[in-house]
Amino acid sequence: MSNLNLTQYLQQQSGHLTPELAQVIETIAATCNTIDQALQKGALAGILGSAENENVQGETQKKLDVISNDYLIDALKVHPHVGGLASEELDDFTPAQANGKYLVLFDPLDGSSNIDINMCVGTIFSILPAKNTVTQAADFMQAGTEQVAAGYVLYGPSTMLALTVGNGVAFFTFDPESQQFILTADQVKVSEETQEFAINASNQRHWEQPVKRYIDELLAGKTSVRAKDFNMRWVACMVGDIHRILCRGGIFLYPYDLKDPKKAGRLRLMYEANPMSMLIEQAGGASTTGRVRILDIQPTELHQRVPVIIGSKQEVELVTSYH
Repeated sequence: MSNLNLTQYLQQQSGHLTPELAQVIETIAATCNTIDQALQKGALAGILGSAENENVQGETQKKLDVISNDYLIDALKVHPHVGGLASEELDDFTPAQANGKYLVLFDPLDGSSNIDINMCVGTIFSILPAKNTVTQAADFMQAGTEQVAAGYVLYGPSTMLALTVGNGVAFFTFDPESQQFILTADQVKVSEETQEFAINASNQRHWEQPVKRYIDELLAGKTSVRAKDFNMRWVACMVGDIHRILCRGGIFLYPYDLKDPKKAGRLRLMYEANPMSMLIEQAGGASTTGRVRILDIQPTELHQRVPVIIGSKQEVELVTSYH
C-alpha cells in the first residue's frame, strides 16, 4: 500500500468529488483528531462521566458527548463550504454559510457508554449536497442515496478513518508521528458469506418473528438449516461493529422490536443508518430495515429512527426475505 495521506488520496479522487467537498472531509478528519486527543487524556483531563443532562433523544449525555459535539460544530459552522449542520446531540439544525455547498450530519461520539470503561468509541458523519440556503429542517430531508460522502473515525488501539466518496471504501490509519491519516487499505470489500453476527440478545423477547427465526437458526449452528456454526460479537458501539464487518464480514442487527412499539427502531436514520449503509453498500454489502433498503428511505424528520440490518449481502438478503 502506498503512503498516500488523506489529502493526496482526495486529490486522486478528483473525478468523484469537488475540491470543496475534499476540504470539508479534511476538516472533519482534523476535528476528529482533536476529539481523539481529548479521549487519550481521559480521566487526566476530568472529562469522563456524565454531563448530567439529556440530549434530544432522552439519553444521558457524557461529558465527551458534549465536548465532541462542540468541537465539530465550532469547526464546521465557519467552514466556507458548509451550508448547515445537524447533530444527533442537538434538537435543531445549525445554519452555517449561506453559500455553503454541503450539509454535514453527525453522531459526534457513537458508543459513548464505552467511554468510562476505556472501550472503543467513534464519530460517524454523512455529507449531503446543500440544494439551497439552509433555513429549515426540511432542507436536510434527502434520502441516503443523495449522500456525496460518508464515513466514521474509530478511536481504538489505533485511530482509523473509513471513508467513501462514492468510489468504494478506503481505510486510513492515523500516524501519531506525522499527525496525518495515511491510506492503509483501498477498495475494501465485505465478504458475501460470514459466520459472525452482532445483535443485542437481551431484547430477544421483544423481537418480531422473522428475526427470532433467523437468530434461532444461527444459534442452532450445524444442527440447523444453516449447517454451520456462528459466533456472536457485540461491541455496543456501532462504529466498532461496522468496522469489524468491513474487515472480516458479518451481519449487524438492531431490528424493530415491540419493546416500545411507537419507536420504528433504535438507530437514527440521518446520523447512523444512512452513512453506515453507504459505506457497507460501497464495499459490496447490503443494508435494509428488514423490509426496505435503508438508502431509499425519504426522511421526514431530523431525528427519525429506523431498524437496521446491515452487513454481508447473503445474510442481509436472507433475514430480509424472512420478513
